[in-house]
Amino acid sequence: MPPSSNAPEPRPGPLAGLRIVELPAFVAAPLAGMTLAQLGAEVIRIDPLRGGMDQHRWPRTEDGASLYWASLNKGKRSVALPLDTPEGQRAAADIICAAGEGGGIVVTNLPARGLLSYDLLSARRPDLIMMRLLGNHDGSPAVDYSVNCASGFPHATGATEVPVNHVLPAWDIAAGLYLTTGLLAAERRRQATGEGQEVTLALSDVMLATVGNLGYLADVQINGVSREPVGNALYGAFGRDFATSDGRSVMVVAITTRQFDALGRATGLTGKLRLAGELVDADLTTEGGRYAARHALAAVLEPWFAARTLAEVRAAFAGSGALWGPYQTFRQLVAEDERCSPDNPMFSWIEQPGVGTYLAPGSPLSFSRDPVPPARPAPALGADTRDVLAAAGQAR
Repeated sequence: MPPSSNAPEPRPGPLAGLRIVELPAFVAAPLAGMTLAQLGAEVIRIDPLRGGMDQHRWPRTEDGASLYWASLNKGKRSVALPLDTPEGQRAAADIICAAGEGGGIVVTNLPARGLLSYDLLSARRPDLIMMRLLGNHDGSPAVDYSVNCASGFPHATGATEVPVNHVLPAWDIAAGLYLTTGLLAAERRRQATGEGQEVTLALSDVMLATVGNLGYLADVQINGVSREPVGNALYGAFGRDFATSDGRSVMVVAITTRQFDALGRATGLTGKLRLAGELVDADLTTEGGRYAARHALAAVLEPWFAARTLAEVRAAFAGSGALWGPYQTFRQLVAEDERCSPDNPMFSWIEQPGVGTYLAPGSPLSFSRDPVPPARPAPALGADTRDVLAAAGQAR
């Protein structure tokens, strides 16, 4: 068995002392656990002996090691058990229910049944908190792609009526962060009352809540409007992409009047932009007016960007207050963006066994009183099994 690489030495961070067990797969549940681990919690991931469904997901190294798995499980401890057997399930239950303040918390997006059901686990530890992710609220399965296609966003993405799936697993990411919120809310109540509880979250409800919170459900019901695709234009205000003379592209955004004025000053086109608004009878002091005039405004700005390189655009916009950013591939992000570098204190170099050395992010949160630990490597599968089982036995 490989040595324990994330043994529980005292960890800094606002969640130090919290102990969480996860039975996860794919994105949302592992992201929740990693988010908590990055804030100082001890997070123990339990997998089948040969690894879970996400053990070998892309991207991978040439040798087949999953960069996906390593990146979503940084800073955790790993336990591998025969979960398809009663013995393996009992061992997992022992770990989950081990005595100790700050423990008795489990996060999962896998079916919670048998010896790992909430009813049986809470019978052993009444203050147990189980944070469980479902697909749909009725318990039927769903994944990010099957939820996203129904959200309306693919039909509002792109420039035509053909739906476009975005590659960002937005619902999984949002669900992972909701899982952390729900867990911490339940843990706060447990501190006050001593009572545990099961908290459930449906992936499709995360989507529905978001669509509703952004006003798109109300737009249909109140206005009879379903948002249409507008390409890379910003919906309801001014913003769009522009090509530069060296073959790059930038995104420019001006939501407020102050931002629009800053764009005019940075480009020296304030007068022409105002004239363009007048020609289409648009009130450029309002977001809606700037959106209505977007084609006329873009016609003024396009030659300015087309005559300049990305470096010249960057220089002109520096300190101007205008909102903009370069379009970048993942490769360009790593090579060119100082925010994705050791200059950003969120990043640190880690040595990931089986992968190599690379720059990895820790928590994006920064606390004035609680130091947040730097990024830590993901454990090898099963690296902590012996130690964790021994500790669980001692704590019973």
